Parts: sequence; structure tokens; C-alpha cells
Amino acid sequence: MITKLNSIKVGDISVEGSLTMDGNKQLFKDALFFDLEHYIYKKPICIGVFGCCFYDEITNEIKVTQYMAENKKDAIEILSLAKNYFEEMKTKYNKKYIVTFSGNNDFTVINYLLKAYKIDFVLEGYFGEIDLQKCFEKAEGTCIGLKALEKIFEIDRESEVISGSNLAKTFSKIVKDNDYINRMPPEKKEKILLYNQQDVVSLFYIYVDWYNRVGLKMEEDETQSDCDEAQQ
Repeated sequence: MITKLNSIKVGDISVEGSLTMDGNKQLFKDALFFDLEHYIYKKPICIGVFGCCFYDEITNEIKVTQYMAENKKDAIEILSLAKNYFEEMKTKYNKKYIVTFSGNNDFTVINYLLKAYKIDFVLEGYFGEIDLQKCFEKAEGTCIGLKALEKIFEIDRESEVISGSNLAKTFSKIVKDNDYINRMPPEKKEKILLYNQQDVVSLFYIYVDWYNRVGLKMEEDETQSDCDEAQQ
């Protein structure tokens, strides 16, 4: 198992520009920003990389946690680590929301695997859920991908874009061949982790810059209904 913890310094944040949900202009302080890299073949097979971050107001940093599977056993262990992480975030850090981009796919995968391996935890509904893809579609009337949305928000990626099919092929090899990870160049592992980290960090920056970039500034009551109002 590869475990990576990272802290990223944040610049000035405009609370007025941040997406408002449940009447809360500073909801980003109570939220997690979440993304999975996974492998599906007819049904969910494994989580290859678990990635999640939150904003630490005291240090003015984004705290990123990642777990990457190195074999089939790790792919199962990630589920227990994910459960522990989410429970700690809720009980110790009082996080109430989870922000995703097209999060239904990730929720479906992780909930299916948690049930398949008899781990007593269901992510969907554990936090209030905010899907930025749905919020953008309601605001602008068009569907968009994360990389295209990053361009609107002028977010420059440190990582190269990796296709979902290439990631799936890599994780397929990892779960089928316990020695594959040892033959994988170190830079490829770092590339995958950086790609996932960029995804979750981008969600944070999009969230806090929302009203400065999205053409239609929705009123608070419209935001709550149109973005599938976040419920605890």
C-alpha cells in the first residue's frame, strides 16, 4: 500500500465567491473534496487510488490523503482505510459535506465494494453531498467535464491528464499480478498519485471561486434546490 499525505498552501480565499449551500457561505470549511481512481469490468472490481482532502483554516492549507493499491490485498484494505478516514473526519474534525465531480460513479463503486467485502459502512448519505458537475449544469444549462471546467477557472494542472481506460488497465494488472507494482516505474506511480491529487485539489479551488467564474449567479434558494440540496 502506498500512503501519501500532503499539505498544500492556499492563497487568499474570497468567501463571497464561494458556493453557498444550506445558507452557509463558508461551507468549504466543513467539507471534504473526494475522488477515486477505480477499475470496473461489468461490475466494480477495485479502488486503485482513494483521494480526499479538506481545508485546514488554522494553517491555511489543503490536507490531502491518498491510498494507492499495490496488489489485490491492498485493494481490499483501502476500503477499511476509507471507512476509518471518513469516520474520523466526521467525529474528530466535524466535517459535514462531501464535494465531488460526477460523484455518483464513485459512490456506486465504493458502496458496492464495501458491501461485497462486508465492511459495515455506507458512504452515500453519510455526509451532505454536493456534485459540482450538477451545480454547473443547473447554472449554465450544459454538461461539462472536470478538465474543461478547470480551464474556465484558470486552473493549471501540475499533472498530465491520464485517460480512464489507461488507469483501468493499470489497476487491472495490479490486482491480477502481485508483482506488477514492482515492475512499474516509480515515476508512473507518482504520475497516477499526482493526477488524483490534482482532481481533489481542483474541486476545492473550483468551490471557493464559484461565483467569480460561473456566469449565472444563482440565488441561495435556487442553489439549494438545483444542486440537490446538501442534506446531512
